[in-house]
Amino acid sequence: MKQLSRIIYIAAIALILFPFAQIGLPGFSISAPIALLMGLVFAFIFPNPCPKFNKKTSKYLLQVAVVCLGFNMNLQESLKSGSEGMLFTVVSVVGVMCLGVLLGYWLNINRKTGYLISSGTAICGGSAIAAVGPVVKANENEMAVSLGVIFILNSIALFVFPPLGHLLDMSQQQFGTWAAIAIHDTSSVVGAGEIYGEEALQVGTLIKLTRALWIIPLALVTMFIFRDKTAKISIPWFIFIFVLAMVVNTYVPLPGWFVSTMVWVAKRGMVVTLFLIGASLSLASIKQVGVRPLLQAVILWVVISITSLVVVLNTIA
Repeated sequence: MKQLSRIIYIAAIALILFPFAQIGLPGFSISAPIALLMGLVFAFIFPNPCPKFNKKTSKYLLQVAVVCLGFNMNLQESLKSGSEGMLFTVVSVVGVMCLGVLLGYWLNINRKTGYLISSGTAICGGSAIAAVGPVVKANENEMAVSLGVIFILNSIALFVFPPLGHLLDMSQQQFGTWAAIAIHDTSSVVGAGEIYGEEALQVGTLIKLTRALWIIPLALVTMFIFRDKTAKISIPWFIFIFVLAMVVNTYVPLPGWFVSTMVWVAKRGMVVTLFLIGASLSLASIKQVGVRPLLQAVILWVVISITSLVVVLNTIA
């Protein structure tokens, strides 16, 4: 069984990297939601043949894909497009953290678990939880529950948000801003943006990465709240490399083949990342989540999704 799962695992990644256009079906390739669905189906049928490789690769491949995406973005245009969502980003991060902590207390959820779920919803999903977890000295179960509940909702968002955006006739900029604020992980924000359109992808990526920088002040505040000044803070350095890539693309005349290669790596890398993320979920991890942490996460997600939608529709053209 393990040998079969390894063969299927490798074949799926190869199929995503080298799409059907390579075998005579031009213009057709596996999209982000299909890759995520493939990963989920795989996880429910087969045991993950290489969980450590899966976890590390999904993390670093996401970072590489985001950096490569920067080589296709103009710094000045991106800052102009994303500036309208920056103020609400600040307000929403603080608001979601406060509401999340209160909800966790009200629902009688383990303090650290409730705090981690709030951090993941407020900033950038699994990345925020991974950064804050060591600061609060969360144990393996608290980390697993927090990551599991955030991932479940993050997966749903990738399938739900693009159709809702079209139903509401949202512009590219509106959708990119909304996705960046309301969807948990950077991977699904980029996936949803790619489905919706090029401008939505660029706006969503910029705002989400700006939001991710809140990991640093959150970790500092967390050290004070949990009285641990010895904890190490995980800084998302790849965001600064992403900005550097935008600067290079804006002010340095890059050859067309280089830019197109970077775009290919970014888009295919992101789709492979979503497959790997899907393949990391299992029925056991879903059962481990529990009702109350899931309820906290759903309430927070609904509040931030509806609030940000109303703000975006009324402030961004």
